[in-house]
Amino acid sequence: METLKKMAPHFRPPAFPGSYFLSFEGIEGAGKSTQIIQAKDYLEAQGFRVLILREPGGTAFGERLRQAILASQAPIHPLAEMHLFLSSRAQLLHEVTLKELANPGSVVIYDRYIDSTLAYQGQARKLGMDTVLKCHESFPLSLMPHKTFLLDISLETSMQRQKMRNAPKDYFESQGEEFYKQLIAGYHHAHATFPDRIIKIDGNRSQEVVQEDIQNHLAQLIKTRQEANELIDG
Repeated sequence: METLKKMAPHFRPPAFPGSYFLSFEGIEGAGKSTQIIQAKDYLEAQGFRVLILREPGGTAFGERLRQAILASQAPIHPLAEMHLFLSSRAQLLHEVTLKELANPGSVVIYDRYIDSTLAYQGQARKLGMDTVLKCHESFPLSLMPHKTFLLDISLETSMQRQKMRNAPKDYFESQGEEFYKQLIAGYHHAHATFPDRIIKIDGNRSQEVVQEDIQNHLAQLIKTRQEANELIDG
């Protein structure tokens, strides 16, 4: 992607030693909520202080935007949709995330981040990946997680799990199957664009197997960054 090549220097994780910025992604039914809690428990057992934040939301401003979006009964223009999410994201990064990550030993976990925008608005709403990336050129939107866990499930698994939950559907959940197919394609495109950051996890497997897989990746991330910091300090 030409746009990504040009913008690559802008995209970077926060440069706070001893802290970690993570995100979890996936379509409905992927198991994000469960795996985020399991990751929090694992990291706290390693001595980290963990904060879970959701998008849109996480601040008083963001939560109001979340309610306006998810409760909407009328279609929202794709550009308006994207900028609402970006407004919530910029405020959350400024007001909460950067302050938390400045404290060594902190882990901030996002339930959705830029890859949701790439999948939902860039792919499914047909704004284009380049449009989304260009809108993230400015700080703090240019900040990327150290690692993103994409819980990849099939359309069939998503539909089956949503049916089992039998919960009321929000603005996005009520979209048809073609929308979900586009979301899956969008997430795969995001993974291909950021292969070093995004770890694709087979979410069709059991909760326990997925949990073990994620914990192994977390252990490797912590080890790698600690070794890198030791080299810099040494």
